[in-house]
Amino acid sequence: MTAGGVTAGTAIAAILALPVKGRAPKTGYARTQFGPAWVDINRNGCDSRNDMLAAYLTSKVMSGSCKVLSGVLADPYTGASVTFVYGGASEVDIDHLVPLSDAWQKGAARWPYAKRVAFANDPLNLQPTDASANRQKSDSDAASWLPPNKSYRCAYVARQAAVKKKYGVWVTAAEKAAMLAILDRCPGQVLPKPGPQPTIASNTGGAAPASSSTRAPTTKPSSGGLDANYGTCKAAKAAGKGPYYRGKDPEYDWYIDRDHDGIVCE
Repeated sequence: MTAGGVTAGTAIAAILALPVKGRAPKTGYARTQFGPAWVDINRNGCDSRNDMLAAYLTSKVMSGSCKVLSGVLADPYTGASVTFVYGGASEVDIDHLVPLSDAWQKGAARWPYAKRVAFANDPLNLQPTDASANRQKSDSDAASWLPPNKSYRCAYVARQAAVKKKYGVWVTAAEKAAMLAILDRCPGQVLPKPGPQPTIASNTGGAAPASSSTRAPTTKPSSGGLDANYGTCKAAKAAGKGPYYRGKDPEYDWYIDRDHDGIVCE
């Protein structure tokens, strides 16, 4: 037992030990700061997305040893069965349990590039899920989004705690309270093991991108050239903005392209 009667090795104990700070600015964030999507982080010849599909899908049809052409996902976030078909509508996304943008604002902006690539490709932080659920989550932490499948919430929060402990990501006060409220229903929830992947990637998939030292504009320029930076696609869409296209709209780089289709806020 730890101080206060909290059992060592539980998710609660890990969350209580995490540093609590405010959310830092999103200045300089871009998906590319966490490496290309996706990297063959463990050098097994397959990128992390296909590794996750192969690990979680059943009834798989493969092309070679890596590429997953189709399969069925028992989605823990929704409790539903989801069919995946390569090249079709994006029914299955790979979610970062701790979103990249969230991590950026809670410590990752100061990490070396190889640590950010490791974070973005660590199986501990990756979960195939229903695409619509993933996009509803966007870059939310536990204070603003939880899986609709309530029976998975304890495991979900425990995995977030394990990721944050492994990589040293802090929590906000609201986030900590939300996580502890979930775990109050399952106080014995064990903290997942960190897994074998190092926190510094030996394969980053290429050189680090140039860092941005300027904050993306938060108001529309007088020239009328850009929309405001709303911080999240949810807020942008609520304002009637988007979609934004990679290589066409500068606003694209302000948001997370979770399904990697070259479009955000669609």
